[in-house]
Amino acid sequence: MEKVLIVIPAYNEAENIEKVLKELKKDASFADILVINDCSTDNTEEIVKKNGVKCITGVFNLRYAWAIQTGIKYAYQNDYDYVIQFDADGQHIAKEAAKLFDVAKKGNYDIIIGSRYLKDMGYPCPFFRRLGTKLFEKMVYLFCKEKIVDPLSGFQCLNKKVIKRYSKMGNYPEFPDANLVIEMLRSGYKIKEVPVKMRLREAGESMHGGIVKPIKYMINMVYTIVFIIIQNPRRKNKEDL
Repeated sequence: MEKVLIVIPAYNEAENIEKVLKELKKDASFADILVINDCSTDNTEEIVKKNGVKCITGVFNLRYAWAIQTGIKYAYQNDYDYVIQFDADGQHIAKEAAKLFDVAKKGNYDIIIGSRYLKDMGYPCPFFRRLGTKLFEKMVYLFCKEKIVDPLSGFQCLNKKVIKRYSKMGNYPEFPDANLVIEMLRSGYKIKEVPVKMRLREAGESMHGGIVKPIKYMINMVYTIVFIIIQNPRRKNKEDL
């Protein structure tokens, strides 16, 4: 039987985390749950422990990407077969996590992306965020000749081979989105999108909130994609792995 770990990075998510954990226990009981409490200043850690869920608390704020990688490293060290990346803010839905895992175990894919836009699932995405997603969709196609319509989705299921690669990455990107999709596709890994429902954050602050953060994100993403192409000019085939 496959070992599955749901990795949840959490920073000051006391208003959302309990509801998320209860939903996962009910609708994704096939998986273990690990919360990476990213040095929260609220009582996120206490709520997680009160709900009987394993929690790793950082001594300083790693930020989202490296909190995710911490969970992936834990999965690799404990011989998990799959990792499902799941947000602590309530946007991701537990039943949809089960859908990603079902596709992952039945198909010959390395990464399953939960897509908001592959079909109209009723997700009310703000205009400028949707515009940014379109831009990176075009960049993925330009550099990889693959159509990934939601390359910014962090709702993903990773197989054992990807867990090993990500856990050993010394240059794991600050924003692991379209840039990492491009790197993995050009390295010969197989990615599949699955349409999923998502919700908007109910409480708390998004890591991409405000004006400065989205601009920084866009610049960082374009820069890292260019760097990936320079570092990896030839796309590998599956047999090269």
